[in-house]
Amino acid sequence: MTYFNLSTFYDHHKNVKLPPSSVVSGVPGLSFREELLKGTMREKGCRLREMMKSTMNFFAVLVISVCFFSWTSAKYHHHNQDKDKKLKYLLEPLVYAEVTAQRGHTVVLPCVMRFEPSHYRVKWTKIEPPNQGVENIVLITNGHADKQYGSVGPRASLLRAHKLDVSLRLTDLELQDDGSYRCELINGIEDESVIITLRIEGVVFPYQSQHGRYRFTFFDAKDACAEQDATLATYKQLYRAWTEGLDWCNAGWLSDGTVNYPVLHPRPACGGDLLSGIRSYGLRHKTQDHYDAFCFTSTTKGSVFFIPGPFTFAEAERACRRDGASIAKVGQIYASWKFQQLDLCDGGWLQDGSVRFPIINPRERCGGIAEPGVRSFGYPSKSVRLYGAYCYR
Repeated sequence: MTYFNLSTFYDHHKNVKLPPSSVVSGVPGLSFREELLKGTMREKGCRLREMMKSTMNFFAVLVISVCFFSWTSAKYHHHNQDKDKKLKYLLEPLVYAEVTAQRGHTVVLPCVMRFEPSHYRVKWTKIEPPNQGVENIVLITNGHADKQYGSVGPRASLLRAHKLDVSLRLTDLELQDDGSYRCELINGIEDESVIITLRIEGVVFPYQSQHGRYRFTFFDAKDACAEQDATLATYKQLYRAWTEGLDWCNAGWLSDGTVNYPVLHPRPACGGDLLSGIRSYGLRHKTQDHYDAFCFTSTTKGSVFFIPGPFTFAEAERACRRDGASIAKVGQIYASWKFQQLDLCDGGWLQDGSVRFPIINPRERCGGIAEPGVRSFGYPSKSVRLYGAYCYR
């Protein structure tokens, strides 16, 4: 910055040789030297004000820029600090970063301390879903007493295999337990955490309203899956199903409110010439937009069996009750197909009024489709007496 010394300016100009007493600008008593000096100082003052104004504007911009840069840098640094922070108290879960289990089973999510701080708390939270940062506290311990929280809490406890073990044990796993969990050690000075993913083994299936294609709002889809012993699938679950062969051309809701469909074999009637993958419509309006659903289910405590017909829908229900069972739900027949290798070529009524049959070993006279799966005849009239019954017990 350039500084202007007013005293130096005056000392320089008072030595200029000018007429001693001249009237200038009609102002009596003001010498030419004084008027010139005053005018020159006025001119310099204006320049000084302009210079100072420009300088202040420059510094204002500079301060704003520096503040923005500092905030951005701090935010970026904080993100990387959390990501790359070297753990002091907790062991990094190199082997068990993902734990896999089935519904109804017991699982342990590992979290082990290197040594025990003098004062600390350990907080287990479930992150639902990770990309939105929503957390539900499951359990908090101070090393002496534990407290459980939320819907998962009653089924949660610490393993405590040894003094440094703060692993989380979950019993009677449910479909909603799938997701990421954080084990966080809090000692007031150096808090740190590790994240473990629990993956519930299961199967994703497309589901459509009995009234036709694209009839579900998001909440309708959620309820429809629940009625069929399932939940709305997550994007990860749909992606895994696609890698395992799911190819479906109707778009459906997922648990995060997005609408997607998996395409394994691109074709003109299914998105044109785009590459295979998960096609996405992104987030949609949960009450105004209508699509199908992608549901997710896992193992069941019971099993599905078949009673030959022919039955109407009402007769199929009565046949299942006579055998001490109930007519099977769509999620239950998918679970039996996936985990119990149910393989039948006979169409049978299900609880939602649809007629389906499960195929493990495809054959020419059994649907004519080369891939294994659960085939559907749709929703025929419930008065039609053509099919058997799939029952669950």
